[in-house]
Amino acid sequence: MTDKAALAGPDGAPRCPWALSTDDYIAYHDEEWGRPVHGDDALFERLSLEAFQSGLSWLTILRRRAGFRTAFAGFRIAAVAEFTDADRERLLADAGIIRNRAKIDATLGNARVLAGWAPGDLDALIWSHAPDPAGRPAPAALTDVPAVTPESTALSKALKKQGLRFVGPTTAYALMQACGLVDDHLKDCVARRT
Repeated sequence: MTDKAALAGPDGAPRCPWALSTDDYIAYHDEEWGRPVHGDDALFERLSLEAFQSGLSWLTILRRRAGFRTAFAGFRIAAVAEFTDADRERLLADAGIIRNRAKIDATLGNARVLAGWAPGDLDALIWSHAPDPAGRPAPAALTDVPAVTPESTALSKALKKQGLRFVGPTTAYALMQACGLVDDHLKDCVARRT
């Protein structure tokens, strides 16, 4: 990680330095990352994609997101929970996604767990771990952005306690960043909300 503050993008507007390497990242940074996401299926998608990203570049996942959405029935929990062994084999052979057996099995297993929850339960559980924004100063540089927080550790433990997999504290924090539970856009970044 670099200690860089926000840098000028192609349009001259300051952005988080990580977002400037590709047009894909600029669009994701400006239009999605850090914006509040609600809804069980939408959060299941983000949780699943963060798990698939583990050990890889987010750009790899971002560029295959359409393939993931097709392969996993739009990440509709009820649909994925019904996937069969044949679906699992199809996923393992799908070059449009990351063909990692453990991550595929975790996604299918997580859907089966979540299918038994009441509507809104996943949303409520995840958002109950959002820290008070007043207690979080805007990061000035990338070195001010943590990889894990007490809240992400607690969220990870809560999800694991319910039987979900591939939801460690670092993955939980990446989810919190991506879904707007925290605003880790740098203080001078054009996309910062708070």
